[in-house]
Order: sequence, then structure tokens, then C-alpha cells
Amino acid sequence: KVLVVTDSVLTELGIVSRVTAALSEAGVDAVVYDGVRPDPTFAQVKVGHAHYAAAGCQGVLALGGGSPIDAAKVIAAMATNGGNIDKLEGKLRVRRAPAPLFAIPTTAGTGSEVTVAAVISDTDTHLKKFFLDPKLLPTMTALDPTLMVGIPAPITAATGMDAHPHAVESYLAKTATPHTQSYATISVRLVFEHLLNAFRNGADLEARQGMALASYYGGLAFTRTSVGYVHAIAHNLGAYYGTPHGLANALALPHVLDFSEQAAQRQLAELGDVIDVPGDTDAAKARGFIEAVRSLAASLEIPTTLEALRADDVPALADLAMAEAFLDYPVPRYMSKRDCEGVITKLLPTA
Repeated sequence: KVLVVTDSVLTELGIVSRVTAALSEAGVDAVVYDGVRPDPTFAQVKVGHAHYAAAGCQGVLALGGGSPIDAAKVIAAMATNGGNIDKLEGKLRVRRAPAPLFAIPTTAGTGSEVTVAAVISDTDTHLKKFFLDPKLLPTMTALDPTLMVGIPAPITAATGMDAHPHAVESYLAKTATPHTQSYATISVRLVFEHLLNAFRNGADLEARQGMALASYYGGLAFTRTSVGYVHAIAHNLGAYYGTPHGLANALALPHVLDFSEQAAQRQLAELGDVIDVPGDTDAAKARGFIEAVRSLAASLEIPTTLEALRADDVPALADLAMAEAFLDYPVPRYMSKRDCEGVITKLLPTA
């Protein structure tokens, strides 16, 4: 018996019933918990664990985007580690192997199906809590583009622009290796080849498969190198305002690349070569790549500002983002508080 951890939208779209029917045909009983929301909270994970325990489940199947997959990781860990989520938060805190965990991503963005991390929000403190342990890696993952066909265009855009900074920030990281850069290169190329097609025609299976692989390879890259300021800012926009993670990443990415341009000029130029940006110098190719990122976001109808953002919150958001990046992220150039506030201020809604 497995607990299917998912969200209500996938239930309404009929995707959950397709999966549970297939499980039934294989002789596997399924209990569905579809209470996960974007940026899952401690409370949602606790409810999911209660469903697991009450039904006597023996494993967990994550079905959905990064939020259900992250929630499922922690539920599976709770199932074999006393059921206390607080004792699992942090690095290498999962003492016993989680319950068998499987993942079927239905969005192409987070790469959570191949990472050792989960992010859960604490609604009381407005902080994102990180769970980092190799034991959180799903046992098996299935990439099925047919399950992604019904995803609405705006979600396709936002999740695709989540996969993109995974690859880009991994490529620019000081911890990058030729191995991780090869994964990131594949991901960047696939995003530029397929994301716009998937956005414009959700039934394009080649584009859906290309984006599923872009997300997968981006996850393989950043789980080995970590990420950077794009994620540090996006995590805290999500915790403060409930901003979907992909959208928050898309908003922050071009401004952070502007800030890092000189320090990471060679790497940005190499990424420019991946997507055939014209230019005779590294400086021209680096600038061309950043502008290509902006152009892609505009074609995907992603806004350039965040309606929920308030000027009074900017200093606190900058403090949180800087603290997160300073402790964990091997960025090519560190920000001062003023630098970080400047980036976030660019996301303020216009009058």
C-alpha cells in the first residue's frame, strides 16, 4: 500500500486517477493525500504523515511538481524516524532510511526527483526550512511527458524558468566541475530548444519530453554544486508572499546575472555558446546570454515585477537572502546588503 502525495489540481485534472488505476492494475493499493499546496508547509506535511500512518502504508509515491515531491520526501523520512519533522530539519538529520519513495514529476522545473533536498515553509516564522540528506533521494523516478500535457501554459512557463536557474547557477558555482557543467549545459540547451514550444502548444510531446529532461539534468547538476542568489531571493519571496518558486526564480534570475556578469563572464560566455549567441568576445557573449534569458521570459509572458512585494519588506528579505547564500551557496560574487536590496527593489510593482 502506498501513499500518493499530490495536489488537488492534479486530482481535478484526472491525472491522479490515471496513476491510481495503474497501481491497482499492478496489485498495489493506493491512499491519496492531495492536500499539498505550492510551497508546502510543516502543517501539510504533518497531515500527510498522519494519512500514511493511519492507512498503514508501506511506501510513498510523489506525484506532481516540486511541492508534492518535497513533501513526500519528508513524509517518507518521518515514517521511519519517529514522525517528528523538527528533528529532521537541517543537514544529514535523517538517521534511518525513509520509507520506499518513488517520484513521478508532472511539471518540468524543480528537478526534485533527482535531488537530496526538500524545502518546507514555516508559516509562523516566514522562513523556508531545508532538509538535506542523500537518503531523501527517491528510489526510482519516471519521466512521462503525457502526464504533463494538461499543465496550463502559465505553470509550464514558471516551472520551466525554475529548471533554468538550476542549471545556470550550477554552471556558475565555484564548486562546479566538468561533470556538473556537462549536466547544466544539456539542461540549458534543452530549455532554449523546448520551453517556448511547450508553452505555446502543451500537447507537443517532444517539447514536454525535452523539458522533463531539462529539469532532470538541471537537478543532477545543482544537487552536486548547490545554487545561488536567485534561489536565496526566490525562497524568501515564497515564504513571505506565497510566490510560486518558479515565478520567483524567473523574476530574480536576470538581475542576479547582471550583478554576477563581470565575475562570471567566461562561464556566461560559454553558456552563450551553448545557445549560439552571436559575439566575438566573452563580454559580448555573456551580455548576449543574459539578454537571451530576458527575452525568453518575456516570450513566456512572465512579469518583470511582483505585485505582492512591499518596499518595507525589502531590508528583511535581503537579510534573509544574504544569510542563506553566505552559509550554503558557492556564488561567483557575493553581495553586500545594499546590493541585495537593489536587486529585490527592481522587482517592486510599478505605481
